[in-house]
Amino acid sequence: MNFSVTDIGAVLPEIIVAAYACAILLIEPFIPKDRRNILAFFGLAALGLAFYATVNLMWTDLSVMNGMFILDPFGNFFKLILYVAAAMTILLSIGYLKREGIDLGEYYAFILFAACGMMVMVSASDLITVFLGLELASIPFYILAGFKRFEAKSLEASAKYFILGSFSSGILLFGISLLYGLSGTTNLEALAQHLRGEEIGNPAWILAMILLIVGFGFKVAVVPFHMWAPDVYEGAPTPVTAFLSVGSKAASFAVFLRVFVEALGGIQSDWRLLLILLAVVTIVLGNVVALVQTNIKRMLAYSSIAHAGYAVIGLIVGDRLGIVSLMVYMGVYAFMTLGAFGVVMLLRRGGVEGDEIADFAGLARKNRLAAFAMLIFMFSLTGIPPTAGFIAKFYIFMAAVNAGLTWLVVLAVIFTAVSAYFYLKVVMVMYMKEPDENVQMVAPSAAVMVLAVAAAAVLLIGIYPGPFLDLAQNAVLQFR
Repeated sequence: MNFSVTDIGAVLPEIIVAAYACAILLIEPFIPKDRRNILAFFGLAALGLAFYATVNLMWTDLSVMNGMFILDPFGNFFKLILYVAAAMTILLSIGYLKREGIDLGEYYAFILFAACGMMVMVSASDLITVFLGLELASIPFYILAGFKRFEAKSLEASAKYFILGSFSSGILLFGISLLYGLSGTTNLEALAQHLRGEEIGNPAWILAMILLIVGFGFKVAVVPFHMWAPDVYEGAPTPVTAFLSVGSKAASFAVFLRVFVEALGGIQSDWRLLLILLAVVTIVLGNVVALVQTNIKRMLAYSSIAHAGYAVIGLIVGDRLGIVSLMVYMGVYAFMTLGAFGVVMLLRRGGVEGDEIADFAGLARKNRLAAFAMLIFMFSLTGIPPTAGFIAKFYIFMAAVNAGLTWLVVLAVIFTAVSAYFYLKVVMVMYMKEPDENVQMVAPSAAVMVLAVAAAAVLLIGIYPGPFLDLAQNAVLQFR
């Protein structure tokens, strides 16, 4: 394989993020323990430079590295989401790491390595590149999930995520090997050409498709591949949980779209039926089980599972409107989920994190702004106007109705109404319960800034969605 200047320019954002991650590991031993915040700003600088490079390359459509990597607006859109999510995670982590006694420099390096892996995923145009990006993102997350190594829950989260993640990676790799055996290629465009206009009679194609759905289904946490999510979300450090929930889901759905809509479009009638089944059981189970949760991180985990079910509807539709609606959904989901987890990590009970729903009792009297921000995020997750969550659900449902899936929209709307119970329960506890004197709230300036940005974005997109919708629509014009 020959590399050119064009190839290097196309992967410049990935190079920047990876280089800064390596630099953090090299300089960390020379940084005094009380000045580890410097490394956080190193990470923010890396993301800022990568963001600038991606914006400059935003509308470029270029295939490089012998067709293994594609630079296009679709991938760049998801990269912008990843930069914002990673930057907000770092800002949330600055005070949190000190409070939890895990203020170690390598934490920020692992955040950047995970971001770099997900950046590779969203720009991968070959199944081998997809797998490399997936593993580069997964391994740092395995470590980050167990970063509170003195807590049994964190170690359990890391072990479960590692074991189930490795198992799902093996299944995905088996599916990739089957596709290679059937078509003689792992390139997505070549796979699409192989399937175009041909009658697929070999059942091995269906088996390969099922294995890929299992592999990607684990990453986006759809039922029945969701088993890891509640325990990992509860046990991992809260900023890690937020980044995992947002970044991994966005990158995985981007790959899901590339592989199934772009490469496996020739057998869409087969995988569409299977994904409809997965969407139905995911929406139902995610919302129903969330009803009985008392731990807010577990509640948000099952909420995340339900939202994965809604997002799968955009993938099922598979046309331009479906793709745009899924992109919008992932962008909105990033802000409202990061914001919700940001409020959770500010509560302290007896020197440890207060992550029970009961810990939110009387929050409106302790900190009106934090309670108002949480109210915005809960309303948005429910899909109540004028928040961005309403816009995201509206476009997903509109795409499904246009595709003749009205019955699926009716089911989704019913369980959206069900979800209002556990989301608005948090609001009720904040505004109608007496404050618990054993629960304190810490509000470092970096975390307050993140909450302000997330709440403003949720409201702004909800009230004036035009620019964000235009960005998604323009980014998808060159897709397929």
